[in-house]
Amino acid sequence: MTGMGNPKTWSLGEQDTVIAALERAVIAYPDRVLLDFSGSTFTYGEVDRLSTAMAHSLASMGVKVGETVVTMLDNNIDAIVSWLAVNKLCAVSVPINTALRGKFLEHQISDASAKVVLCEAGYLERIGAVCDELTKLKLILHRGEITDQPEFGVKYAPLDNYRGSNISPIEKKPKPSDLACIIYTSGTTGPSKGCMLSYNFMCSLARQQLRAGPVTESDVTITPLPLFHMNALCVGVISNILMGARLCVVPRFSVSGFWPEVERSGATIASILGGMGWLLAQSKENDAMKRCFGQIHTVRGNPFTEEAKAAWRERFGAKQVGGNGYGLTEACVVTSLPGGEYAAPGSSGKRIPEYDVRIVDDLDHELPADQSGEVIIRPLHPDIMFMGYWRRPEETLKLMQNMWFHTGDIGKFDEDGFFYFVDRKKDYLRRRGENISSFEMESAFATHEKISEVAVHAVPSDKGEDDVKVTAVLHQGSTLKEEDLFQWATDVVPYYALPRYIEFRSDLPKNPQGRVLKYLLRDEGKTEYTWDLEDTDIQVKKH
Repeated sequence: MTGMGNPKTWSLGEQDTVIAALERAVIAYPDRVLLDFSGSTFTYGEVDRLSTAMAHSLASMGVKVGETVVTMLDNNIDAIVSWLAVNKLCAVSVPINTALRGKFLEHQISDASAKVVLCEAGYLERIGAVCDELTKLKLILHRGEITDQPEFGVKYAPLDNYRGSNISPIEKKPKPSDLACIIYTSGTTGPSKGCMLSYNFMCSLARQQLRAGPVTESDVTITPLPLFHMNALCVGVISNILMGARLCVVPRFSVSGFWPEVERSGATIASILGGMGWLLAQSKENDAMKRCFGQIHTVRGNPFTEEAKAAWRERFGAKQVGGNGYGLTEACVVTSLPGGEYAAPGSSGKRIPEYDVRIVDDLDHELPADQSGEVIIRPLHPDIMFMGYWRRPEETLKLMQNMWFHTGDIGKFDEDGFFYFVDRKKDYLRRRGENISSFEMESAFATHEKISEVAVHAVPSDKGEDDVKVTAVLHQGSTLKEEDLFQWATDVVPYYALPRYIEFRSDLPKNPQGRVLKYLLRDEGKTEYTWDLEDTDIQVKKH
């Protein structure tokens, strides 16, 4: 392949781990505040001591180098302390979505092969409900008190009993190339897969974001993003550790509560999703918003429309708005722009020096500028892409045709080198920052006694990502109201995956091989026969 790729050749690049970065920061400024949770602050030194004590405690439970520990925690100090504690043991952190339940939850804990799970007290019964299938699980530590003492097939105990007190340094240190974390992403033809990420991968993503939106030690970043996602962990926590800055973590996103928390925390940078940015841009003015004009100088997040960017500059006085980048869990961010550089409207930056990124046809022939094709990637530094899918070497190799990682996404570069995301080749959905496996969704809805066939697919949203639609065929002679199916689903699938749209049909469009033609369903979108959640007064409860 020749032509438009990155001309740089292989080099070492920077190599780092979050544990080494934290050690450097503790030596330099142990009493400086690192984390702010609604006014409860923790210094670099305190975070270091808490995580070391918990690491020793986990070791006493039998957690060994390379073993996995699953966490199902809300945005609180323990989500960060437990992650660092696991990594201080050179073990593997597996933070999972707090909205998981049923088969979704069982699959990820079972697949991770974890012996120990840390969770909020409110999630204990969900895990207990599936623990008979979790043959490797030995202990659940719950954060917070529980009112009942349910009987499970697995031992459980308060996390407070296992925080530890030994703060002596742990001699063995992880290497940048070691496996640090497993993040589950959506499946397209099977269950969700665990992306294996190295320490250097996570630090590399943090460094990339610092280049795209510079941070100084006097900056305060605010984020409502969940700490089980790469964005909050890397763009939030690690980038601030690297710079000796402060991170304010909000329990959850709230339009009405955003500006009061910005004012209280002194935040100067916001790390959010593009959809959140649009909601804030359209929100009613309040006193805290007016007092904070110009306080937020940088807003990170994708995708931001040009209209949303303009609103943030005009209404809130922000200077840099939107991430202008393209990436995925397997490959960090591969197109971006240094902070302040011009971005062509609708683009996602340009190739960054660490990656070779090409656009190819189905035969892997490189395509010229302005022609759409599949995005393929390979790294130009070691340990900056994922290490493969956990326990799925065959799935990993499927995407490595000609030794290039095939993203399954469709994009193009223009003559000036700006990248444009066009569409998804993969059959998955993304809604409000969450990847959703259509396979798992269809498996869940297929368990309904009145459903014969079902397709779960995306419908483009006016908020920039996808809305979820369930198109189903009922068993002959069966009747079912769309609203009743939706209410049933609230106990079966995570809240973020609940469909906005439901439509019942007599049959589904298929090809000669019997495969449902989801692209036709997506193109049709909301029809005159489609039930729309937003036309009802149903209030979706999170978690």
